[in-house]
Parts: sequence; structure tokens; C-alpha cells
Amino acid sequence: MLDMPLPMHNKAFPAAEAVRCAGDQGKFWEMHNRLFENQQALEPWNAHAEALGLKVPEFEACMKNDKHAEAIRADSKEAAKAGITGTPTFMIALSDPKDPTKVKGIVAMVGAKPYESFKADLDKALAGN
Repeated sequence: MLDMPLPMHNKAFPAAEAVRCAGDQGKFWEMHNRLFENQQALEPWNAHAEALGLKVPEFEACMKNDKHAEAIRADSKEAAKAGITGTPTFMIALSDPKDPTKVKGIVAMVGAKPYESFKADLDKALAGN
């Protein structure tokens, strides 16, 4: 397994590669959605590529050559620096009205949450608490 700064399941890194390799052929979100819908059957990766109508040899070469590995590691490191410890994570931030390039506060919501939880955190952020 590749050295990653965040704990993740053993299929997370190749799934990220599969999504980016599909993106090279204009199907990033299609692969993203397909993998989320098929979390119990992620492998073989090329089966998903074929189902999406990708050029499978190009997809397989991308996966084999770790074309996007460096960028995925960099994204993971940035997430760790931001305090992100799981997925999904939503960052709620308010910009300073006096200087929109500055953020007044950040609230991180980790995990899939119901609407009521989002609303409570948004209301709290808007109230300045």
C-alpha cells in the first residue's frame, strides 16, 4: 500500500486513481458515481471502465503507470493539513466582510449527516458562534 497521511480503506487509493483515469477520458463524475454505487464490488477496475464506455487499454495503462498517484498523495496531504480525518468532510467557512480574502471561522462536518445537522452548523456559523 502506498504511504498516505490519512487512514483509508485499502481500495481508496486505487479508486481515486480510477476516477482520475476516467477523467482523462471525460468521465470523472460518471466513474465517481459508479464506484460509490458499487462499493462492495470495486474490482476489477477495468469492468467499470468498460461499463462506462471508456477506452479500456488507455484506462488500464493509466492505472498501471500510477499517472495520478502524485496528485492524489498531494491532495491527501492537503486534506490532512486542513484537519480532514474522514470522508465525506464538509468545510463551512465565513469570509470576513471587511476582507473577503480572509476567513473568520471554519466548521468541519465529518461524515454523512442529515439535513438538520447541516442546518444547525450553518445557522451556528452564520450567528458567529
